Amino acid sequence: MEINAETKIVGLIGHPITHSFSPLIHNFAFDILGLNYKYLVFDVLPENLKDAIKGIVSLGIKGINVTIPHKETVLQNLDDASSEARIIGAVNTIVNDNGILKGFNTDVFGFTESLREFKDMVSNTPAFIFGAGGSARAVIYSLITNFQPERITIANRNLSRAESIARYFSQVLGYKNFEVKEFFLPEISADIKSSRLIVNTTPIGMYPNSDDIPIQSDDIFHPGQIVYDLVYNPPFTRFLKFAQEKGATVISGIDMLILQASKSFELWTGKQMPVGEVKRFLIQKLKSRRRKK
Repeated sequence: MEINAETKIVGLIGHPITHSFSPLIHNFAFDILGLNYKYLVFDVLPENLKDAIKGIVSLGIKGINVTIPHKETVLQNLDDASSEARIIGAVNTIVNDNGILKGFNTDVFGFTESLREFKDMVSNTPAFIFGAGGSARAVIYSLITNFQPERITIANRNLSRAESIARYFSQVLGYKNFEVKEFFLPEISADIKSSRLIVNTTPIGMYPNSDDIPIQSDDIFHPGQIVYDLVYNPPFTRFLKFAQEKGATVISGIDMLILQASKSFELWTGKQMPVGEVKRFLIQKLKSRRRKK
């Protein structure tokens, strides 16, 4: 659909944003549904964030996705935010409602929905999380509020950061069954082996460092586990391949990427994103890009 005076603009702010798949996802969905929207990207330096947020209203931009490094700092520049976004302390979606800017965290929806079919399998069982960044916070919030894990173990190279997250969620959500470990194999192998759900929230294994893997040991993964990698490029990481070879059920970060995008899409347009078609399209695009390289 051609851009005209009626075209509604949405987009992404972050820095850097050269490798984002969000324009592919949203513009494909807009075209399928015949919606007069266009998704653009805006490289915004931290010192320009406040002005960029003002520009959303001034330019009549319908909505914005927010990525690194602005997901936490953007909160103070908004008129309102959802309870999830406030508790997690991060916003990845902004809606411009007639000049009122409200922030949301659709990562929670994306993670929760991607685990929906496994809810009986993972509820009230031990969970293990690699990493203690913004994505880990969304995952932990989702687990506590939707799956009531028996235990959550957080492994991070910076132990104090993991301890801080555990302390925070203990206070705000009343969940007390945290264990915090350093990111070293002898320290965490037993915890991984005894966990039903294992989630990598770090960028380890992301293109172009696709050969990297968070952890590799012959006796930690087994049938009955679900291993989830939030990395989506490549869609099937070395980490997932290794876990699958050991009999675990694996989930690609592509699922969360598209599902969180679908919630942003709905908030902006009031329409349901054709998730299945978008997923097939994106995977095909990623495959063709890798072949060209």
